[in-house]
Amino acid sequence: MDGILVVDKPQGWTSFDVCAKLRNLTITKKVGHSGTLDPMATGVLPVFFGKATKLIQGFMTDDKVYIGEMVLGITTDTGDAEGKIRNPKSEIRNNIEIKISEIQNLFKKYTGEIEQTPPMFSAKKINGQPLYKLARKGIIVERQPRKVSIYELRLSSDDTSIETDKRIQFYVHCSKGTYIRQLVVDIGDELGCGAHLSALRRIKSGKFTIEEAIDMDTAIQLAGEGKLHDRVQSI
Repeated sequence: MDGILVVDKPQGWTSFDVCAKLRNLTITKKVGHSGTLDPMATGVLPVFFGKATKLIQGFMTDDKVYIGEMVLGITTDTGDAEGKIRNPKSEIRNNIEIKISEIQNLFKKYTGEIEQTPPMFSAKKINGQPLYKLARKGIIVERQPRKVSIYELRLSSDDTSIETDKRIQFYVHCSKGTYIRQLVVDIGDELGCGAHLSALRRIKSGKFTIEEAIDMDTAIQLAGEGKLHDRVQSI
């Protein structure tokens, strides 16, 4: 089979897990994806089959659009909800007094071209070794900041108050290579209370949108019926 299937990656699956499952379902040797999503994240994952895998590099530079949620007052070692809490004392959160206007102003500050240091818990490689493997061993190495672009960063609702549990929903349109976890961590640090990414959903990757994506349960069902190829976009 040759072509591109837009998958709505489920939470808890790695991008590799999705490709491995679809490789078995379609009995296709060459299967790859563009734009890795962390296991915690869900949403648009373009999967390429057969001859289409030759096109993957051309899609790696695509912009991405996400909707996410950040929790103020709690930091983790990974920067997201899957990590270990660094400040478990509940009073740290209870004493936070952050106004929506502060967050909106900070979002404006982080819009445009910014420098971002890759987090230790990431797939970025240094000397051929993924950073997350080093981080799991407690090894911290120096990472050079790099420039990324945030085209739009805003609250995803019109609420004018922060909920008591300090959860903030946001929308971000960014360039390739942007670490949303690190963006949240940096914003939390600037607010002075810390923060972590509690949820993330990619709704667009280049020209591929969440509206055209199919979930893995549907993909498995269609493959069993011999109809999955009907959802694969021709190259």
